[in-house]
Amino acid sequence: GTLIKADIKVWAAGVKAPECLTNLDGLETNRINQLKITGTLQTTLDDSIYSFGDCAECFQSGRERPVPPRAQSAHQQASLLLKSLTGLLAGVEPKQFIYKDYGPLVSFSKYSTVGNMMGNLSGKSMFIEGKVARLFYLSLYRMHQVAIHGLLRTALIWLNDKITRALNPRLKLH
Repeated sequence: GTLIKADIKVWAAGVKAPECLTNLDGLETNRINQLKITGTLQTTLDDSIYSFGDCAECFQSGRERPVPPRAQSAHQQASLLLKSLTGLLAGVEPKQFIYKDYGPLVSFSKYSTVGNMMGNLSGKSMFIEGKVARLFYLSLYRMHQVAIHGLLRTALIWLNDKITRALNPRLKLH
């Protein structure tokens, strides 16, 4: 019941959206509290409200299941939302969201990395693991840092990681 004045409000959540979304008058939610949205990332009942990522149930035309609540889909939605909101200021209609699944990558720390990739290029999924998968994972991780922090700060973070790893012992004995 509290009004929070802001130009932009951002909510970050896990796989189940917060229950407070179900209490927003005039907005439609699903069984896991996600706001139901159209292909332009606008809510189904109020086109002046946008939602993306874990807080949004986004269906693609011709598909039975919604876009998976993963970082890559949220990143793609955020990129489209930036273009749509910028375009809205210039009087341009919002564009349709088209999800491109580049495949999942899972890192098991220093032990291993596995994933499926290139499904959108060949039509078939390609399983990768080991050093090649680790290289892809680290590249995506650094790209994510660049998107959040910018190139210079990410370079400094990378340099700090290298120095810390070189100066600190691999194993601490207490």
